[in-house]
Amino acid sequence: MSVDASPAPRWVTDLKSPPAYKSKSGGVPDPHGFPSQSGALSKKQAAKESKDPKAQPRKQPTPEEMDTLKLKKAWEVALAPVKSLPMTFFMMYMSGNSLQIFSIMMVYMAFKNPIVGLIGTNQAFERFESDTNKAKMLQVKLAYIVMQLVALAVGIWKVNGMGLLPTTRSDWLAWESLRDPLEHAVSPF
Repeated sequence: MSVDASPAPRWVTDLKSPPAYKSKSGGVPDPHGFPSQSGALSKKQAAKESKDPKAQPRKQPTPEEMDTLKLKKAWEVALAPVKSLPMTFFMMYMSGNSLQIFSIMMVYMAFKNPIVGLIGTNQAFERFESDTNKAKMLQVKLAYIVMQLVALAVGIWKVNGMGLLPTTRSDWLAWESLRDPLEHAVSPF
């Protein structure tokens, strides 16, 4: 019996010898730390990169740039409560208006988070505050307070929907006085 010596499939030969490296068009260099070939950079390329002016360390930002960056980050913190409102609103809507443990916990969290946020307003912004941006930080703090009050209003909406706010006349019957009748009707018999 003879064994046929058929050639190996193409994918086997491609797997054993990968295709040659193709140079990039446009002269775009590889990112730093990711050489195009699997080996380390040659000494010539490493010396060239060390002399490259782009590889110099970044200069320190000026105080004005730092204040601008701090103000941007402070605005992100100030607007964070509003970003979670749609989800909170949807969760409250889906929990229903009946008194259940889930809806009670949702109402508790809807009141607790804004109140804790209002109490900790200064602590939330003290890391962004400097002597040069105090006036601008006041605007950010006021926006943060307004956003917390909006979040608190969602909690009040939920409590009203559950019927726990005394908003109707029948809720105040204990303080109603009886009216004195002005006329009396007498039956003929």
